Amino acid sequence: MESIGSLAVTPALERPELLAVPVAWALRELAGASDVGVAEIDPTLSDTAAFCEHYGIGMEQAANCIVLKAKNGGYAALVVLGSTRADVNGTARREVGARVSFAPMDEAVKETGMEYGAITPIGLPAAWPIFIDKAVADSPRIVIGSGLRASKLILPGTLLAPLPNARVIDDLSIHI
Repeated sequence: MESIGSLAVTPALERPELLAVPVAWALRELAGASDVGVAEIDPTLSDTAAFCEHYGIGMEQAANCIVLKAKNGGYAALVVLGSTRADVNGTARREVGARVSFAPMDEAVKETGMEYGAITPIGLPAAWPIFIDKAVADSPRIVIGSGLRASKLILPGTLLAPLPNARVIDDLSIHI
């Protein structure tokens, strides 16, 4: 696998210890999983800005998965580039069909089986809607959480659109 920034990338399925359990299970079923790499990182540098600066990754190459909780109690996920901000009160609220807010950390961790700050759309509960910003889906290669703060996934953005309940949205983010 080709490296990105200063990350040494290996095929994700060859390093299941670097993946949260739901991510490893989902990858085994994902068409195109052979195109997914994983890189071990310093877990204290998992947050997007610190990660990008330390490993030489552009913020436009990094993606964030944000867990929202609807006022009706359901959950949804948004996937946006690190160089943008999710339009939570506009597009996300409209797509979910209810008022939404960021899910509390303990709930997000419990519901996903992933570490906070490393949640990824691959392996989320199948019933959750996943809204993917078009810029992410169009990216030839993105870096996103692996479910564990000690690693990141590297994959083509196109692999996210076929996930269960995923939809690509044109105006999900605002450039910052």
